Amino acid sequence: MTTSYNKNVAQAQSQTTRNVVEEFNGLDTDAKLAWLYFVYEKMGDTITPAAPSAAEPELAPMLVGDYLQLSDEEQLEIMRDIVDCKDTAYSRAYGALKENNQLFIWYVWAEAMGDTVVGMPDNYESTEAINDLLAQIEEIDFEGQISILRTIAGEMGYSDVKPIPTQAETGKTSSL
Repeated sequence: MTTSYNKNVAQAQSQTTRNVVEEFNGLDTDAKLAWLYFVYEKMGDTITPAAPSAAEPELAPMLVGDYLQLSDEEQLEIMRDIVDCKDTAYSRAYGALKENNQLFIWYVWAEAMGDTVVGMPDNYESTEAINDLLAQIEEIDFEGQISILRTIAGEMGYSDVKPIPTQAETGKTSSL
């Protein structure tokens, strides 16, 4: 399997979408997970149709099937490992997927939260930073929202696969 794209080239292209991604990256691990949860809670009806229709769930049996059989503590640790790009089996499985499949994973998990996926603690209180980021993404059009989520999802997980250097970088033409 290969990585989804050159992680040095952001999918979020406008300054507004890049700002949201930067602010998201400034959150701690659990705040990132909470933000993703709230995004799917508040805007799931508009965001989620893009992910399942373009995804290939059969590429992620470990993250869709096996994951749902784990304890809440194990699931939360896996989510944290993926957000923190740790070198673990689940984080590698996630990092090997393309962005649409990565978004699909978060969609499946969000849909199952509180049921077969660990839910938000009942006493969790959102922070001002999370609320500000939610307000920002709600003001962005659908394409911008998806580009933000693709960028965020694509930056998570672990992969040691590097992008292939371009001709400009190597000075060599490709051989046939």
